[in-house]
Amino acid sequence: MPDGMKVIEITAPGGPEVLALAERDWPEAGHGEVVIRVAYAGVNRPDALQRAGMYDPPPGASDLPGLEVSGEIAALGPGVTGWQVGDRVCALVPGGGYAEAVVTDAAHCLPVPDGMAMDRAACLPETFFTVWTNVFRRGRLTAGERFLVQGGSSGIGTVAIHLGAARGVRVFATAGSDEKCRVCEELGAEAAFNYREVDFVEEMRARGGADLILDMVGGDYLPRNIAALADEGRLVQIAFLQGPKVEVDFTQVMTRRLMITGSTLRPQSGLAKARIAEELRREVWPLLDAGRVAPVMDSEFPLAEAAEAHARMETSTHIGKIVLKVG
Repeated sequence: MPDGMKVIEITAPGGPEVLALAERDWPEAGHGEVVIRVAYAGVNRPDALQRAGMYDPPPGASDLPGLEVSGEIAALGPGVTGWQVGDRVCALVPGGGYAEAVVTDAAHCLPVPDGMAMDRAACLPETFFTVWTNVFRRGRLTAGERFLVQGGSSGIGTVAIHLGAARGVRVFATAGSDEKCRVCEELGAEAAFNYREVDFVEEMRARGGADLILDMVGGDYLPRNIAALADEGRLVQIAFLQGPKVEVDFTQVMTRRLMITGSTLRPQSGLAKARIAEELRREVWPLLDAGRVAPVMDSEFPLAEAAEAHARMETSTHIGKIVLKVG
């Protein structure tokens, strides 16, 4: 193995400009872990929050940003079975993805789907782990239900639409432009609403209300989401781009028997993530192998241009995922 590797460090809390190319030692795999020689790394909102000093890595995790990668297994730690050096994988990592190599739990790796290029494979782990656990496990979404995806053109949103439609769900979405709405509909949304021009509450109430809403906005969207739900509907909150605090009248929650829940992925235990990976491999990977579901990729930047990648993400003009080319 090489002695060193190129990485992207957060030099201080701040904007995209604080991301800088640096050198670190090549990592070693511990028990149950693998070293992945990184081909591409996905860029996600939590990376930007960490960069800004608002999202500390969990204890023991790398201080480098990056929560998902694609690449080849370069080394196996003691106790690893089911993988071999040279296997093409995509993986959820606890941090450190913005690097030429990263260590992760072997149970958090998944095979690159049949025929899929490495750049698109790097778009899979963070979004599919998040959507599966929040929409289909916590949200209990089933075929025939009405599902509203807030921010449907985001990386999470595009996966939620495509996977929901593939599983027989009636999908609706919001997005910030007519172009983004068209993309949502092409992915399988029955209708997409430009939130700058249309009231999604009225649109969903006219259709009987949403059985499930996946929201990343927070703030004043919370009471509007409650109003847009059908009786006994569920709201799953996974981020709060407009802030985590808002005043809510819980009368509707009680009288209409609504459920509000939410989660974050990164702090969950290694065992919990391994179980999600097992379910994805069984329930979702066949859809990816068959080409019935695929990630939407917005753009690619070299590793050294991670700051530019973050700047693009924070404009919210992108559609789908942004990746860094590493290897």
